[in-house]
Amino acid sequence: MSGHGTPIPMTSHPCGPLSGTADVPGDKSISHRALILGALSVGETVITGLLEGDDVLDTAKAMRAFGAEVTRDADGTWRVNGVGVGGFAEPDQVIDCGNSGTGVRLIMGAMATSPIAATFTGDASLNKRPMARVTDPLALFGARAVGRAGGRLPMTVVGAADPVPVRYAVPVPSAQVKSAVLLAGLNAPGETVVIEREATRDHTERMLAGFGAQIVTEETEQGRVITLTGQPELRPQSIVVPRDPSSAAFPVCAAIITPGSDVLVPNIGLNPTRAGLFTTLREMGADLEYENEREEGGEPVADLRARFSPDLSGVEVPPERAASMIDEYPVLSVVAAFATGRTVMRGVKELRVKESDRI
Repeated sequence: MSGHGTPIPMTSHPCGPLSGTADVPGDKSISHRALILGALSVGETVITGLLEGDDVLDTAKAMRAFGAEVTRDADGTWRVNGVGVGGFAEPDQVIDCGNSGTGVRLIMGAMATSPIAATFTGDASLNKRPMARVTDPLALFGARAVGRAGGRLPMTVVGAADPVPVRYAVPVPSAQVKSAVLLAGLNAPGETVVIEREATRDHTERMLAGFGAQIVTEETEQGRVITLTGQPELRPQSIVVPRDPSSAAFPVCAAIITPGSDVLVPNIGLNPTRAGLFTTLREMGADLEYENEREEGGEPVADLRARFSPDLSGVEVPPERAASMIDEYPVLSVVAAFATGRTVMRGVKELRVKESDRI
């Protein structure tokens, strides 16, 4: 489309085999959390491989606004000198999170149990997205939020002066909501407990433990129960951000459906709560190998090798897998078009309320 909305004709040509190495950006989820937890630590956190997209850069700006010192070296290394748990200063500017639902929800959680106020906004898309799913549990800590009709941005959050710990069962699987509650729980005395019926990405739990928080995860009949002891002194870390599995999905899927292809995608984070697409592709009969499996910073990592797979079969993707591949259903749909038989994807209603209606 042109800038005036006039359609421009485009021509698509088939390509030949794909081969070689495909480098993809650092993981966005881990990048956001590294900046926020670095800002909540005492001392200097060093981050390499940070995704330098607009969403993450907006989070870096927000951490500066709350009082942390955030700098970038010439070689791409990021340094965060934090203010400690409960040390956020009240920003003197509106916090603009651009298009990032992850950024705004996690930052709201991180400041909700400090005696400060902050006003949040975003772009036109983010300002249409519902925030009540985060502000409702934050209210249990004692925080208050005032926004537009329907719980939408722009919104001012007033943090709790005397926060109390909470016990919260997440009604709809959401790593953002879970993480916001856990980050709020950092500055609440006692134990904050989060219960999720279906497991969602657990980067926050892994990284909190790495920064020195006392956090315990148990699998129970209720679901996954996460208990966080509040008011720790977080220790600064050196973090190597793995490459983003959602970004890896595109070269991997392209190789699988393109005759003669053999593509290596190195250093991909394979957290089980993020790797649902790769599990599904293997179930469909894709030639997808994990090479050089290892662990970096508490996160499983491997190099992915994807080859053309002519004998793909349709599968039924169970709803409990949705949280581990919520961003990858559109590209999976492309692969499913090349598979024999029917592919059924259940539990995908969350796609309706992402940055765009992905269904």
